[in-house]
Amino acid sequence: MILTLDTPSAATAADKPSLAGLGREGLRAALASVGVPEKQLRMRGNQLWSWLYVRGVASFDAMTDVAKELRAALAERYTLARPEIVSEQVSVDGTRKWLLRLPALGRDGKPPEIETVYIPEADRGTLCISSQVGCTLNCTFCHTGTQRLVRNLTAQEIVGQILLARDRIGDWPGAEPPGDGRLLPTCERKITNIVLMGMGEPLYNFDNVKAAMEVAADGEGLSVSKRRITLSTSGIVPEIGRWGAVTGTMLAISLHAVRDELRDELVPINRKYPIAELLDACRNYPALSNARRITFEYVMLKGVNDSLAEARELVRLLAGIPAKINLIPFNPWPGAPYECSDWAQIERFAEVVNKAGYASPVRTPRGRDIYAACGQLRSASVKQRASAGAVPADAASGSGA
Repeated sequence: MILTLDTPSAATAADKPSLAGLGREGLRAALASVGVPEKQLRMRGNQLWSWLYVRGVASFDAMTDVAKELRAALAERYTLARPEIVSEQVSVDGTRKWLLRLPALGRDGKPPEIETVYIPEADRGTLCISSQVGCTLNCTFCHTGTQRLVRNLTAQEIVGQILLARDRIGDWPGAEPPGDGRLLPTCERKITNIVLMGMGEPLYNFDNVKAAMEVAADGEGLSVSKRRITLSTSGIVPEIGRWGAVTGTMLAISLHAVRDELRDELVPINRKYPIAELLDACRNYPALSNARRITFEYVMLKGVNDSLAEARELVRLLAGIPAKINLIPFNPWPGAPYECSDWAQIERFAEVVNKAGYASPVRTPRGRDIYAACGQLRSASVKQRASAGAVPADAASGSGA
């Protein structure tokens, strides 16, 4: 059964901007704008930070240790609104997908929309977040890749997805779970992992993604371990090493082919950064070790990339790279040009990889019934045209979850 919830509009379209999702500097700037003296900015900023990212409040009135006058001044100028929920779908397997509407910025025209997915398991919960509205890398197996790039998300909009998800699943101290009988982890934290595998190529939105993950990983706030944050890239080679050096998160590579001529078709950015260059960047990824392996994602396409010869070549290519190989059964979408490999062939492919000493779990498709599985995200923003000059022409996506 698919549950769909249409929710009232949030305050994202209001005149007052939201503080939810801002970093420490942004919160201090907001406090300064309502007259807080400079010598108090650090202390007051820490108060707001704790209320927003430890306790998850959505109202200034709930900030009981903040002076009433300051709360009133903040409420007059700002809100704590999250992204607007257009719809919420809950899969039979407990996967939750939110279609979110963001404020229109610059040349957006109408407010753009993105999708965010929460994938629960018994002992963990993974939140798959988006970094861009749309995509232009045109990966042929990915539904997200069939829509235009509208713009990059701001750091605040990226963090806002985490706050929204924690609101909806009751992942704040003392919060109540949804109560709809769907799967949630038994552990105290319901969101234990964050993956940048939603809409967008995160390395083409480097600075905003970095700033957002700094908020997510801050030990005095949302406190998600960097080893539980994974950035997935289609292979933006010049940015891979820089990301590892300045963030320390885990890395996933959207590989999907072992020959350049095929990867040129499946992942067109390969024409700019071919496999050999990509794997060299992986070998040099900062802090790479057997304890901090790179995940290589490989979608299984029937008769396209699933032969045993390709399995053996995959093993040869990755020799010397501490790696895990995620085999992903292709998740169909309307008009898709591929079929999923037969299960028996996936198992034979996995056996070759396993015998070579690599962990090669086959990713169980989750949320297929609500088009929330890997490669299926595609918001209504497909109808929007990327505005001229909004982002560089090559600032595109390809990692769609």
